[in-house]
Amino acid sequence: MRTIICTATLLLSAGTAFASGGIWCSAEDAAATFQVEAGVTRGMGGPTFNFRGDLEILGRPSDDSLRKTVFEDSNLTQYWLDGKELRLNIYREHEVAQRFNSVELTILTKTSDEGVYDGRYTLAIYDAAADTDQEGKPVEVTGKVSCGVE
Repeated sequence: MRTIICTATLLLSAGTAFASGGIWCSAEDAAATFQVEAGVTRGMGGPTFNFRGDLEILGRPSDDSLRKTVFEDSNLTQYWLDGKELRLNIYREHEVAQRFNSVELTILTKTSDEGVYDGRYTLAIYDAAADTDQEGKPVEVTGKVSCGVE
């Protein structure tokens, strides 16, 4: 009986390994450098897991809280992946001196080859200290991004 349970457990865990893949995106230009990645399950709507990433906004001062941002699971607010497109929306707030700053990274790509997705990113940066007229509009920068899917 113990052998049957061990064999069944081994087969089920091997099946799980084949039921997942990954996505990753990166960009490096004069405005920003970033890389993000996540595991993706196959089936059941393809939810992500272990999402993480790093963003550096190159035009910001080195001691600025918005210069470097680390992303985690809760920051991936939306994602879309099919055979034609990969889209990610990533949002992170920073609290500084009882004011909220934020970065929102939107990645829109189309497949150019199997597992390869190329496109554009838009990075919206909201700096509460710089918003002197209180309009609440973020500064936006755009650039090219490359992504992969496995």
